[in-house]
Amino acid sequence: MKIRTVEFLGTYVDSSDALPGGLPEIAFSGRSNVGKSSLINVLLGRTRRPMARVSSTPGKTQALNFYRVNGRFHLVDLPGFGYARVPERVREKWRPLVEGYLAGGARRALAVVHLVDARRTPGAGDHAMLRYLSELAVPVLLAVTKVDKLTWQERGKSMSALLRQTGLEHDQVIPVSSRTGEGRDALLDAIEVLLPPPEMAVPDAGG
Repeated sequence: MKIRTVEFLGTYVDSSDALPGGLPEIAFSGRSNVGKSSLINVLLGRTRRPMARVSSTPGKTQALNFYRVNGRFHLVDLPGFGYARVPERVREKWRPLVEGYLAGGARRALAVVHLVDARRTPGAGDHAMLRYLSELAVPVLLAVTKVDKLTWQERGKSMSALLRQTGLEHDQVIPVSSRTGEGRDALLDAIEVLLPPPEMAVPDAGG
């Protein structure tokens, strides 16, 4: 998939808001410090003028951020989770926001790209998200970030462990690096496979 156009459609703090519609949606989820914003910018080819805000403070994204890509699908950046320094009152809002988006009414992502750090064992939040998506029958791609920080031997062990721990198939697990760009094309191609053919897309009213 070639990225030709990207438009930021808005930030939404409540899943009951009038969210952009009319196009398939691919959501991105993960822990607050997993590098989600950086990966989204690399994926969209917007590293010089970033679309997704990369914060030095994990947990800052506390809303749903919508981007229209190629006029063909919406990329939805979900709030990061698991950062302990974020106030409890804020963290309590994340679950209903995310669950309200994923399962509320007719709104459901076509698929979710869930990010995990190649150097870390998936935490309770990661496993909870994967179980929840399985219950909803939402297809999952696992983007394994920061693989450039591992040796080839360490990478092999990490990937094997993730396959065992998550129960996902090989073609669902994609190693990526926001620093080197590794995995960008593979992830875009995997997303394109999930999308309906362009001729079947519902015309977008503009957000």
